[in-house]
Amino acid sequence: MSLQSTLRYLDPFRGRAARRRISDSERATLRMINQKVAAKQSLNDLADFLFEGTRTLIPCDRIGLAFVDESGRRVFAHYARADYRPLLLTKGYTGDLKGGSLEHVIRCGEPRIIDDLEAHAREHPSSHASGLLVREGVRSSLTCPLVVEGRVVGFLFRDSTRPQAFDAHHVQLEMAISERLSQAVEKAWRIEQLTAANHAYLEMLAFVSHEIKNPIASLVTDTRLLADGYLGPLEPQQVEKMERVIAKGQYLLDLVQDYLDLARIDGGALELVRRADVDVVEEIVAPSIDLVRAQIDQAEMRLHLDLPAGAVTAECDPALIRIVLVNLLGNAVKYGTPGGEIRLRVVREPDRLEV
Repeated sequence: MSLQSTLRYLDPFRGRAARRRISDSERATLRMINQKVAAKQSLNDLADFLFEGTRTLIPCDRIGLAFVDESGRRVFAHYARADYRPLLLTKGYTGDLKGGSLEHVIRCGEPRIIDDLEAHAREHPSSHASGLLVREGVRSSLTCPLVVEGRVVGFLFRDSTRPQAFDAHHVQLEMAISERLSQAVEKAWRIEQLTAANHAYLEMLAFVSHEIKNPIASLVTDTRLLADGYLGPLEPQQVEKMERVIAKGQYLLDLVQDYLDLARIDGGALELVRRADVDVVEEIVAPSIDLVRAQIDQAEMRLHLDLPAGAVTAECDPALIRIVLVNLLGNAVKYGTPGGEIRLRVVREPDRLEV
């Protein structure tokens, strides 16, 4: 143990024989905590449970949760809750680790006790976080590292408005809690990060798609004017090419709308546009083939169609099924043998439709 006037680091593996043993009631509480931690889904649920369900073991007035960034150089607060108001050190606060007492906690994995936070703040005036906590009314603090596979991923802070509120037995109990807590906290934190990153991606996708939509719509409109002869007559072959340009432009517009719908799905605002009598050949197969025909011809591949004689209808969202079929045909060209054959069959069975 390293001892300073206001700061202690406690080696949890040293001097165990001299410590007070964990009582049966404390062990029962630890088992309950283990079960509760396993059942919590979100990070805030976990943190709220720590505040509400563990202070019988380790009395405190404030609990905080912070994480170390990927570089290992900064720490940022993710959660803070206390019995008092106002809170000054809250979620979003960041600070450098270099030269501070938390750097020792990361390097050695030893919990930290600050017995007199006011004195500690005077001795370390550059510690902005300590100054904020003193202004909140905190007078002592217990910090336990959250360790996953030998790596410190964050910290669990317990603070008290009384000086010298924590001892070695509290450290022993906190370490037992952190062993159960660390992996659950990191997992919940990673899920939150992925959710936030996915949300940001979808927002960016919606923005870019919206910006692309207007130029493509203008292109389709202008091409339609040309194909319909508003600017002068065209040869039949020219009209046919214009119609293909229009069809591909319309497909891009539909694709842009699909990307916009992804953002709506994320927000729970998208509904399936299902129709009862969709003509599978006319509304799905034929438009999909037209969109990939140029790729098939460029690869010198043959497309063999096996279509039923009569109309085939199905209940579906034709726009979504077209996307699937275009992707399938595109993959057949991309991964097929140049000069080979692509076979597409549509079969109507009594209780299902196969494409």
